[in-house]
Amino acid sequence: MSVTDPQPATETPRPGPSRRLGLSGKLLLLTIPLVMIAGLMIYVPAIANFRMNRLNDRLAAANTAALVLDAAPLGMVPESLSRQILKSIGARAVAIKMGQQRRLLASADLPPAIDHDVDMREITVWSAIVDAFEIMLETGNQTIRVVGPAPGGAQFIEVVIDEAPLRQAMYRFSGNVLVVSLLIAGLTAGLVYLALHYLFVRPMRRLTASLVGFHENPESSAHIIVPSQRGDEIGVAERELSDMQRDLVSMLHQKSRLAALGLAVSKINHDLRNLLASSQLLSDQLASVPDPRVQRFAPKLMRSLERAIAFCQSTLSYGRAQEASPDRRMTLIEPVVAEVRESAGLATEASIGWISAIERGLSVDADPDQLFRVLLNLVRNAAQALESRPKSDAAAMQIRITGRREGSVAIMEVSDTGPGVPPKAREHLFEAFQTSGRPGGSGLGLAIAAELVRAHGGEIHLVEGTIGATFRITIPDRPVELQSVRAERARA
Repeated sequence: MSVTDPQPATETPRPGPSRRLGLSGKLLLLTIPLVMIAGLMIYVPAIANFRMNRLNDRLAAANTAALVLDAAPLGMVPESLSRQILKSIGARAVAIKMGQQRRLLASADLPPAIDHDVDMREITVWSAIVDAFEIMLETGNQTIRVVGPAPGGAQFIEVVIDEAPLRQAMYRFSGNVLVVSLLIAGLTAGLVYLALHYLFVRPMRRLTASLVGFHENPESSAHIIVPSQRGDEIGVAERELSDMQRDLVSMLHQKSRLAALGLAVSKINHDLRNLLASSQLLSDQLASVPDPRVQRFAPKLMRSLERAIAFCQSTLSYGRAQEASPDRRMTLIEPVVAEVRESAGLATEASIGWISAIERGLSVDADPDQLFRVLLNLVRNAAQALESRPKSDAAAMQIRITGRREGSVAIMEVSDTGPGVPPKAREHLFEAFQTSGRPGGSGLGLAIAAELVRAHGGEIHLVEGTIGATFRITIPDRPVELQSVRAERARA
C-alpha cells in the first residue's frame, strides 16, 4: 500500500438492542400522567363546587327552619324541639337579621368563638377554591358561620355549623372522584394508546424494520418497503423511503457491475497491452510491403493500434477508466468522419446507407482522438439499431452525419432511420448500464460519449420529433486572449 493511500476508517461499533422502553411504552407512560393532569384540573373546581353546594344546602335548610321557628307563638319554641330542628339541618345555631335587629332563632352548644366566616353573597371562584383546600388540610372540629340571603323581608340569615362533617363529606367526594378519575384515565389512556399505536407506532416500527434490514443488506431488494395508501406524512415517508431504497439498490448494482468490470478490464489490459504491442510490430513490417492496398490500410491500422495501446496504458497507470483531459486543437471534421465510417465497417456495407453533409472545411476545437471515439460510439449505436429492425420493415436503412458552425460553436448531428429511443430509456439515456437493450451490450457507449463531450465544455442530447434517433453535439471553441493572438501575429 502506498503511503499516500488513505487508511481505512475504523468502523464504529453499532449499539446493541436497547433494553429501555420502546416508543409504545413511552407513549403509554406519557398518556397516563396527561390524563391524570386533566382529571386534576377537573377535580379542583369540582371540590370547590361541592363545598359551595353543601353550604347552600345548609342555608336552604336554615331558611326552612327559620320559617318554622318564627311561626311559633311569641317566638317561644321548646328547647327539645329546637335541638331536633338544629340536628336535622346539621347546625348549632340559626339567626336572622331583620332591619336593625339580629334575632337568634335557635341555638345548641354554641362555641365560645367562631373559627371561620363564609359570606355566600360575596364569594368568588378563587376564594371558593382556596377555602375548600384549607378545610381539607385542617384538623379538628372548627365552627363555620355561613351567611346567606334570607326569605321574606329579612336582610340575611346566619347558620353556625361544624367543619368536621363537611370535611368528611369532602373526603368522600374526593375519594369517589379519584376512583372515577382513575377509571376514566385508564380507559382513556388505553384508547388513546391503542389509537396512536395503530396509527403511528406500528407504521414507525415498519419503517424502522425496513431501514434496519436494508442497512444490513443494502443490495437486496427484499427489504424495500411496500408503501401503503395513506395520504398523511407517514404515507409520504413510506413512498419516499421506497423510492430511495430502489434508487440505492439500482445504484449499488451499477457500482458492483462497474467494480467487476474494472477488475476484469485491469486484468485483461495487462496482457492485452503486450498482444497489441506485438501486433504493432507486425503492422510496422506491413508498412514496408510495396502493395498499394497494404500501403493504403497500414497507416490506419497502425493508428488504431496506437489508440488501443495508449488507452490500455492509461487504464493500467491510473487504475480506473478515467478519461484524460482533452488535447484540444483545431481539427478538420471530414477526415475524422471518414475514419469513423471505415472503423465502423460501413465503408463497404451495402445495406446501410451513409450520408455525410458537413460544411466544407469545417473544423472543431477538440481532441481528435476523443472526437473520433464520440462519433464512433454514436455511429455504432445507430448501426446496431438499424440491424435490430424487423425484417418486414421495408424502410431504407440510413445513417446521416451533418456538421455546421454557428459563430464559435461547432454543431454535429448523428441520425438514423431506426426505431428510435424507447421512452423508458430516455430517463437515463447517458447513464452507464441503462440504455443497452441488445444481448451482449454494455450500455456504456452513450455514457462514454457524454463524458468526452462534457470534458470539452460541450453538450450532447437527443433531438425530439425526428425519424429514428438524432443526437446533437455542440462543442464551443475555447476563449482566446487577445494579447496572445496579437503576439503570435507579430511573431509571424
